[in-house]
Amino acid sequence: MTPDFIAFVNTVFVPVGLMLIMFSMGLTLALKDFALVLRSPKLVGAGLVGQLLLMPLLGLGIGTLFGLAPELALGLFIIAICPAGTTSNALTFVGRGNVALAVVLTAVSSLVTVFTIPVLLAWALPFFLEGGGNVPELSVPDTMLQLIRITVLPIGAGMLVHRFAPGLAARMERWLRPTSLVVLIGVIAFSVAISLEMVLENLLAAGPAIYALNVAAMAVGLLLARAVGAGTRDTMTVGIEVGVQNATLAIFLTLTVLGSLPLAVTQNIYGVVMVLNVFLLIRWFRARLAVERPAPEMA
Repeated sequence: MTPDFIAFVNTVFVPVGLMLIMFSMGLTLALKDFALVLRSPKLVGAGLVGQLLLMPLLGLGIGTLFGLAPELALGLFIIAICPAGTTSNALTFVGRGNVALAVVLTAVSSLVTVFTIPVLLAWALPFFLEGGGNVPELSVPDTMLQLIRITVLPIGAGMLVHRFAPGLAARMERWLRPTSLVVLIGVIAFSVAISLEMVLENLLAAGPAIYALNVAAMAVGLLLARAVGAGTRDTMTVGIEVGVQNATLAIFLTLTVLGSLPLAVTQNIYGVVMVLNVFLLIRWFRARLAVERPAPEMA
């Protein structure tokens, strides 16, 4: 691959793909959907605590516990501080979970992490890399503005279309529904293609930690949901939301914002692991959902 093509993917394809993902999520949202936060504060709170508080702690702890090299540990931490992605909403739909709950958790976590990611990343860069190589420069205000541009604004634009042209929003949402998975696969495939040697070299070293993080994340989500008395569908939904990160955003942060290919190695592997593990989780819940009386989705 030529340097020009790599630069095009990093500066155009990844950001535009991420904006399309966020726009497609906005097409399914209305302001009234956020009333779910007030109607079911414990359930929504459980998902957000798992996503926004415990996931970063798990990423930090597991990277340290497994003794990962600084760049691998930082890459793992970056995926852990990212919000849930729209891929989690699609997987919740496939698993017959509570899609409305999944969408609200994804939207709220995406909005909150616009402000938390730059702060945590500014702390993490010197913490992980000091003495272990060059520390990429990061401007917290500039990073917040970048995240607002590629997440908040597209979500808002999608919500405006949903509000004033619901028929068009429904048609566009059907067209764009596969976007999150297509972009995720494309971004991971590109990142792996230009870093294949690094991925293969670090697969055995980082693989167990990556797998442990994803399993721990889903387990934490399930336990938190059960702790607040959630039913089977909602429990599975929270488990998926906490375990499935926005890997496209993580790779955007590492390739586009930080310009560091080695940091994307763990995220490439995590992006594959999380999808495979969610299908196992869905299969494990299938029998339980079959005997549970279907409940209407919260909306």
